[in-house]
Amino acid sequence: MRERELERKLFNTVKAMGGLAPKFVSPGLDGMPDRIVLLPGGKIGFVEVKRRDLKYRPLQLRRAEQLRELGYKVFLLDRAEQIGEIINEIQST
Repeated sequence: MRERELERKLFNTVKAMGGLAPKFVSPGLDGMPDRIVLLPGGKIGFVEVKRRDLKYRPLQLRRAEQLRELGYKVFLLDRAEQIGEIINEIQST
């Protein structure tokens, strides 16, 4: 599945739950995840969307680790089946 299709599925699933999943753009701070997932109840997580055959770039790995060290959940989404698991994990924080 293409990245754009995965992002759209994530966006639509989060929206159906009453949340937001905007594209996350951070000028001056490269390597940030593609989407920030904001769920009702103040739940937040970051999602990097990749095709199944692609992996994090080194800078993306560093940014993900920085966010985790700050206590945020960061996920790599490369299959549509993961969307429910990711949302459940964000909700559980």
